[in-house]
Amino acid sequence: MTLSSNAGLFTPIEIRGVTLRNRIGVSPMCQYACEDGFATDWHLVHLGSRAVGGAGLVMVEATGVEHRGLISPFDMGIYKDEHVEPLARIAAFVKGQGAVAAIQLAHAGRKASTARPWEGGAAISQEAGGWRTVAPSPVPFRPEDPPPAELSEEQIREVMAAFVAAARRAHRAGFQVVEIHAAHGYLLHQFLSPLSNFRRDAYGGPFENRIRLLLEVAAAVRAAWPDTLPLFVRLSCTDWVEGGWTIEDSVEVARCLKGLGVDLVDCSSGGAAPNARIPLGPGYQVPFAERIRRETGVRTAAVGLITTPEQARDAIDSGSADLVLLAREFLRDPYFPLHAAQALGTAVNPPIRYGRAFAK
Repeated sequence: MTLSSNAGLFTPIEIRGVTLRNRIGVSPMCQYACEDGFATDWHLVHLGSRAVGGAGLVMVEATGVEHRGLISPFDMGIYKDEHVEPLARIAAFVKGQGAVAAIQLAHAGRKASTARPWEGGAAISQEAGGWRTVAPSPVPFRPEDPPPAELSEEQIREVMAAFVAAARRAHRAGFQVVEIHAAHGYLLHQFLSPLSNFRRDAYGGPFENRIRLLLEVAAAVRAAWPDTLPLFVRLSCTDWVEGGWTIEDSVEVARCLKGLGVDLVDCSSGGAAPNARIPLGPGYQVPFAERIRRETGVRTAAVGLITTPEQARDAIDSGSADLVLLAREFLRDPYFPLHAAQALGTAVNPPIRYGRAFAK
């Protein structure tokens, strides 16, 4: 694959057999609006409106591959066949508006069984309707959280099988991209980071052991996912804590992932430690995408406080990333791509029913 810069924010990009109409994507954002893991009309309108608004890629929120992997009782699930039908409705609508439908497959590990953010986000006890969480090691995320159960090697294989089954369901639902969530302190990131992985078996200790589960999941999902469809992985490129996971580690694991057929690394950061000091600022994670792209040759997505058309354009035109994924800005403006095209002097192609609103 040849990586080119100055491709242009509104230039289509082809990844395997899928073409995105532009380089702007909707980052996965938990809505905490599900019941028993089922997508609802809220998700159809929330995600569908961003497709109407011109996004090239629309990604469904972190979707649990197991019930015990849900961040909260109100999170999206894809751990049973019944979840497929409402997700298929979303994927079909997104594709009908010209966007590519994607879904993020996730397992929260020790950060599961929590209240919704606006309810404080604290761990929910089993007595209050929560559940026992699992992790690479029996160490809680916060000192006040109940300790998770350490996964046995047999249970690790069950988690891997759950990711594969979820990918197959995602394909039946009509999604064109799956992303494996290995960031933000969730289960696969917990195995990667020495801040949360204290195992002494084949899945802990040295770097090559801590990355083992992610590589096994990626290989297994790639084998189950059609060869014509892209596979992404989201990484936290640094823990922002001394002694934790680093950008150098991310470069090395990205190189491994590329060799397994992963098509793009979605470059985020943080989430492994509650005491991390993150230097928030406009585009603060774009350098991670640039370095991984430059040093490994794998495509990357830049995320994190990209809020203006100019920032998004510059991330692409500088060769730092192949895609930009926006979250909060898409919450503020579902039609960001259409407005960005106007601001940057690019042809605007709104849905025909909205054409008069964008006519000169």
